[in-house]
Amino acid sequence: MGQGGEPRRAHAYDGELGAAVTRAQDGDEAAFAVAYRIVQPALLGYLRGIVGDDAEDVASDAWLEIARDLGRFKGDGAGFRGWTATIARHRALDHLRRLRVRPRSAVLDQDLVLDLPAPHSTHDQALESLSTGRALELVRGLPRDQAEAVLLRVVVGLDGPAAARVLGKRPGAVRTAAHRGLRRLARQLEEEGAGGSVTDGGSRTLGESI
Repeated sequence: MGQGGEPRRAHAYDGELGAAVTRAQDGDEAAFAVAYRIVQPALLGYLRGIVGDDAEDVASDAWLEIARDLGRFKGDGAGFRGWTATIARHRALDHLRRLRVRPRSAVLDQDLVLDLPAPHSTHDQALESLSTGRALELVRGLPRDQAEAVLLRVVVGLDGPAAARVLGKRPGAVRTAAHRGLRRLARQLEEEGAGGSVTDGGSRTLGESI
């Protein structure tokens, strides 16, 4: 992350997303489809980290709510990503309550680009060089608060305050959880590079913590 723990650059498609959302609010169905295509891959990846194989069903429910309440949304492209993540998370938690199970491990989309920010050390740079599947496997081994913070910051692309609003926590707490999660991932990668095995939480699911 950059100075202050914030992403080092704005999300590449936020301008296009904001414009599409504005047109969609005026009834442009094609524009809503554009917004969906921009947001859905990361949103689905985040949901798969929470509800596993049921992510697509939960995402469908979330998009029904998003479409229904679109007129109430106020904000730009970055705000829309945060708003949709909040709705998706609520639907995911409702789903888990109905099933009476803890969040399950899942294989996140292989085409997601896990763009892990690299601030001060080669450890974080090493994270960026990982294959997506391996990086997300390591993320799922983190304690839940760290895993969700990393997923929201890195996969969904939210900044600290936006991720905090989604999780209902203070921005400082989310930044700390994301920092600890990334630091832990870097330590695991260092152990792997030294020929060791990742045993510190590697078998846990996203919903479990130490």
